[in-house]
Amino acid sequence: MSTAGYRPWGRSQDKIGPEHRDRTAVVYVRQSSRQQVLEHTESARLQYALVERAAALGWARSRIVVIDDDLGMSAAMAGAREGFARLVTEVTMGRVGIVLGIEMSRLARTGRDWHQLLELCSLSGALLADPDGVYDPREYNDRLLLGLKGTMSEAELYLIRQRMMSGRLAKAERGELALPLPIGYVRRPSGQVVLDPDEQARHVVELIFSTFDRLGTLNAVLRYLVEHQIQLPVRASGGPAKGELEWRRPTRETLQNMLHNPIYAGYYAYGRRRVDPRRKQPGRPSTGRVVRDSDEWWVLLPDRMPAYITVEQYQANIAKMAANRQIAASPGAARDGSALLAGLLRCGLCGGGHRMTVRYHTPAGRNLAHGYVCAYNQVNFGTGGPCQHIAGPALDAYVTGQVLAALSPAALEVSLLAVEQAHSERATLDRLWRQRLERARYAADRARRQYQLAEPENRLVVRQLETDWEAALAEIDRLQADYQHFTDACPVTLTAGQRHRIQLLAGDVPEIWHAPTTTVVDRKELLRTVIDKITVSVVGDSELVDVTITWAGGHQTTGQAVRPVSRLDQLSYYPQLLSRVIEFAEQGHTPRQIADRLNAEGFRPPKRTSRFGPGQVRTLLNRHNLIARQRRVRPEALSGLGPDQWSVTTLAAALNMPTATIYNWIYRGWVTARPSSDDRHWIITADAAEMQRLRQRRDRPPGFYTRARWAKPLDNPPTNDGAER
Repeated sequence: MSTAGYRPWGRSQDKIGPEHRDRTAVVYVRQSSRQQVLEHTESARLQYALVERAAALGWARSRIVVIDDDLGMSAAMAGAREGFARLVTEVTMGRVGIVLGIEMSRLARTGRDWHQLLELCSLSGALLADPDGVYDPREYNDRLLLGLKGTMSEAELYLIRQRMMSGRLAKAERGELALPLPIGYVRRPSGQVVLDPDEQARHVVELIFSTFDRLGTLNAVLRYLVEHQIQLPVRASGGPAKGELEWRRPTRETLQNMLHNPIYAGYYAYGRRRVDPRRKQPGRPSTGRVVRDSDEWWVLLPDRMPAYITVEQYQANIAKMAANRQIAASPGAARDGSALLAGLLRCGLCGGGHRMTVRYHTPAGRNLAHGYVCAYNQVNFGTGGPCQHIAGPALDAYVTGQVLAALSPAALEVSLLAVEQAHSERATLDRLWRQRLERARYAADRARRQYQLAEPENRLVVRQLETDWEAALAEIDRLQADYQHFTDACPVTLTAGQRHRIQLLAGDVPEIWHAPTTTVVDRKELLRTVIDKITVSVVGDSELVDVTITWAGGHQTTGQAVRPVSRLDQLSYYPQLLSRVIEFAEQGHTPRQIADRLNAEGFRPPKRTSRFGPGQVRTLLNRHNLIARQRRVRPEALSGLGPDQWSVTTLAAALNMPTATIYNWIYRGWVTARPSSDDRHWIITADAAEMQRLRQRRDRPPGFYTRARWAKPLDNPPTNDGAER
């Protein structure tokens, strides 16, 4: 076996050559945390003493560099260590002859970073040294030993973390591990957790939970707090003011954390937020935290903390926030759109009970309209068209009627609750205003005492104390003015008239529903309070819709709603309608008379936006060739024509014109005409002067009125509805 290039194990000095001493010796200094930097000073002294070790190995002091940029930085990740990045750069450029560390764990705690450094040192010819000796990464034995040391360093870090985690978990299982406390709690020096001793702080926390219970969404609670100038009490967690109460403006994130935190229901919970390695970013250890479901928490101990709400209230809040999420499994928060049933409708035709979506459209000349569509198969599988489509206003009206009918028996209870709620809300806000005034008066009194205790000659201090006192007095004046506005807008007690009005309004639920002050969001919230879901199925392609309402609590009611359709033959009662039209036609009734009879008997057209008219009846008669069954009346036989009255046929003959032109003039309003009593003919009024004008119009060249744009009226224009335009 060839031994060329092989150098047996020898002394450390034998591995250092002139080519190494011509380059830099780097002493790498690191400690894992700031606390170690402050308390473990001996470790730092030993690391800095490696400068003497480098000098003893033959390096000139001018060529010895100390890299201590990573003091207080963990070696678990290399991305956040600027000193380690600088070391790697120097090694890569071939400027380093030897790297010295008190132990290899100071350089890296992960195999990836450690072996990367070994590979770079091997390529550049740099050595590694610790108190045990000098190592050449190009030699197999040294490389093997260095790899073993790096593996032990990584395993040591894992064992340290495992021991610390086991200790924390054991302490948490006893409920003794001190966790960060949310708003409304403080920890005594003995370690006991109690409610915040500040009365106003406790009152604000209670107000947040009661407001969410009443309004139902985070955004609504946030708007309420901002509207009433309510700030959140936060205990400073660090700095010179640690533990002192600070008042900060409310934010959505803070409110969301409060409503999700189980401590407010008396739970001691540990392991709610854990780091997901897939989301963790290098150099940012606070990121990657994921909130786990309650069944994945490591520790959950009930009745270990003072509570603001009950367990049932906490669970209801969690369920409400989950329902407000805009996902397929929940209805989502109520929004401003006109679709009242958005989020509640389920399709009863496709078999999966999939949620129906809302589609808004704006036809020409109409207000914003909406419809409910189930397009699950079309969207997810690309097969077919929509499962069913239902016009929104008709279905909204049906469900609204069912809800109002169900709420009518509870009118008295609603009225009493409305009065009680108005009293409670006003009392809560008034109490909060008085607490703010009390706090402001205390601050002003404290500023006054500080000013009076200062020496008058010390103007440098007295001037600032005087400014603080004046600012405190100005704050009292501002709060008193705002409180006066509040008391003027919200009296302390409701008058007898206000009580009576609330009871009347609560007793008449439909009036409240249709009141201008009731918003679409209010109506949606009411529907979601009493209804769990609504399953709908269109019967064939008819106007009938089977509706199953699942009320809160599980009770179900069924019924049929009516939707508008596009054609007469889609109506479920079309055979009966056609039979009645044939019967009336055979009896000689006119289209107007047939329409009146149909409306009286309860028949409605497909669109259901109006009653049957003569035109619709006439179209139906023509479609089925039923005109011949009516007793026709010849135009010449029209009775009741007075002087200067003409039928279309007689006027056309008198003017020597086609009847189509006369009809065109009628539709344009160029002649004075009215329908006959049977609504089948036109009766035209034209005296001698009008006949002369019509003859002049007849003699005009083609296109005359189009070119003139009807700007110049003819002589002697009529003064009725047939006037020229």
